[in-house]
Amino acid sequence: MLTSQRKNLILDMLRREGQVIAKRAAEEFSLSEDTIRRDLRELAAEGLLRRVHGGALPASPDLPDFTARREVSSDVKARLGARAASLVRPRQTIFIDGGTSTAEIARALPRDFAFTVATHSPTIAGELEHHPTADVILIGGRLYKHSMVATGAVAMEQISRIRPDIFFLGVTAAHPARGLSTGDFEEAAIKRHVAACAAETVTLLTAEKLDALSPHVIMPASALSCMIVQNGVAEERLSPYRALGVNVVEA
Repeated sequence: MLTSQRKNLILDMLRREGQVIAKRAAEEFSLSEDTIRRDLRELAAEGLLRRVHGGALPASPDLPDFTARREVSSDVKARLGARAASLVRPRQTIFIDGGTSTAEIARALPRDFAFTVATHSPTIAGELEHHPTADVILIGGRLYKHSMVATGAVAMEQISRIRPDIFFLGVTAAHPARGLSTGDFEEAAIKRHVAACAAETVTLLTAEKLDALSPHVIMPASALSCMIVQNGVAEERLSPYRALGVNVVEA
């Protein structure tokens, strides 16, 4: 078997199961464990997975701070944000998570009918300063500066009193088997709590966030109502999410 074929089989296993156990992969592919371990080392060096004892996990995306991420505004994020904003209907209450992708939702929100926006992000609230029809509820709490969002017990209690029609969730990684994840334990808890309070949860995903894993799991991918992804992602990467019942929309 060619090296490229072996590596593709390993990556397929990683996408399907969310992990690769070297011993089991060697048995399934009729190869030696040494060969599998060498392939895993090379794939890790290419940034395609993360080596752990006995095998590998999906790659962990970089977690630059909010200021650095804001500098990387892209046409892709703008398209995703506009598509997400088109889901909002008159008189709904929506909750917008913190982040640079979700900021694009705030910028694209309809301006010809009234609705309510709740957020625990002062930067998202600031985007809506001059919005003519959006009523804004700002959740307070301890500021997690990396993502510019409120966390902690105060934020949890205030969120418990809201029942959003749509939660626009920001994540750093998504995997069909490992779920939706982010880089901070407390932030993950807040996101999970908002999702539990909301009727629907929608997330926006650029290609690099797919088939990846950050340290703190928010919830299973199957809990999503919809995921909006950039055009051009291979169907083989999207079909596992569709199989979970998630409405996958390209933008």
